[in-house]
Amino acid sequence: MAKNRTFDEIEIGESATLSRALTINDLFVFAHASGNINPVHIPDIDWTGDGKKDDPIAPSMWVGALISAVLGNVLPGPGTVYRSQTFRFLDRVHLGDSLTATVTVTNKAADRQVDLATRVTRSDGTVIAEGEAVVTAPDRRITFDAAELPGILIERHQHFDRLTELASRLPALPVAVASPDDPHSLGGALLGAREGLIVPILVGKTADIEAAAAEIGADLSGIEIIDVPREDAAAAMAVSLVHSGRARAVMKGHLHTDMLLKHVVKRDGGLRTGKRLSHCFVMDIPGRPSPVIISDAAINIAPDLLAKVDIVQNAIDLGRAIGMSEPKVGVLSAIETVNPAMPSSIDAAVLSKMAERGQITGGIVDGPLAMDNAIDVQAARTKGITSLVAGHADILIAPNLEAGNMLAKELTFIAHAEAAGLVIGASVPVILTSRADDERARLSSCVLALLYDYWQQNGAALTTDTPLTGEASQ
Repeated sequence: MAKNRTFDEIEIGESATLSRALTINDLFVFAHASGNINPVHIPDIDWTGDGKKDDPIAPSMWVGALISAVLGNVLPGPGTVYRSQTFRFLDRVHLGDSLTATVTVTNKAADRQVDLATRVTRSDGTVIAEGEAVVTAPDRRITFDAAELPGILIERHQHFDRLTELASRLPALPVAVASPDDPHSLGGALLGAREGLIVPILVGKTADIEAAAAEIGADLSGIEIIDVPREDAAAAMAVSLVHSGRARAVMKGHLHTDMLLKHVVKRDGGLRTGKRLSHCFVMDIPGRPSPVIISDAAINIAPDLLAKVDIVQNAIDLGRAIGMSEPKVGVLSAIETVNPAMPSSIDAAVLSKMAERGQITGGIVDGPLAMDNAIDVQAARTKGITSLVAGHADILIAPNLEAGNMLAKELTFIAHAEAAGLVIGASVPVILTSRADDERARLSSCVLALLYDYWQQNGAALTTDTPLTGEASQ
């Protein structure tokens, strides 16, 4: 609650301070609000052109705005109007710097004029800026509750940025791409190759692949193409490349998902592991502290309890592969209590108990949970739910494909999440691309495949501290 000091209450010599640390979001908000898109002030870009992301510095007027915050919030406070402000900027501010802004009253004059000395210092005592402010102080008491101020959501997808940077430490993953004979599927595979994430082996009709490359102006030099005239045969060949050790992942091209998965799950020559295949969407949702995994939204239409056991285990495995040490799994239903008339609530309760008994491993599973109390702590508290998962779910298990698909698309198109997907349960990761996927989604799906492959090979997730030697390093 901000409360002001009226002109009559203000005394010469009194002062006020506010402290704040510079964050990435501060820089994004200031760039949008001011229109100042000088790349020197924008995070996560290479503005010097040396191939490395440069450390941004705060715009000087962002520093000056800290003085405005003291004047408007504390002294004189709400109702204050600027007349003039001078600044001398003596040093620069970098991400994480903690600053203190101070104003001190030096004079009072007619027409409620108040003069103040202004200063901004870093936590080590360095003076960043100093100057003088002249304001008109309020003549009546004004208070303001900050809760009345609407919030701002920054659409920044730092989770995929982090995972991409992590995966870039690994050698490119050999991937068999089945029938990449249209611009979308071929473009996605070549994009992953350009970014050093995958080494694509293109399996399909050579003439059609070359025509698709010509359509998007892509150069296929150095890219291996295996000429297979039919889509069904291309899917079979892609799977066989895994068996021969030439590929460690499979990517869907311009063919139906069922045709590819038919060869993945076939008993002779497939990639079966004894587990049911399931699809996992990894969602990078603005404002969420970590990614959220949704399953299954693409393969299992109406899974029974045994299928859901594998769906949950697959999602946990992927979560661990991308750095979730013990993923928290919320099994969704429309309610958070068991109701025999609602089969999804019974399945959720059984899955939770199975995890307690070690039949599902590597994560903490709880259900049934409704969507609100699975992801929102206050909603869980309001309903009296005591759980390690409620309000903190990393993984959301949908009762069926329709619910999972709607949830993933709502988050993408309404909450502005970015999504990447992977099929888990085969001996290698399977990348399913969609014509609706943008470049970021395709790249992020390749990142997931690379990190999951590393987890499969090593039994542990890759971290920034993991030493890489030999074939595991670039």
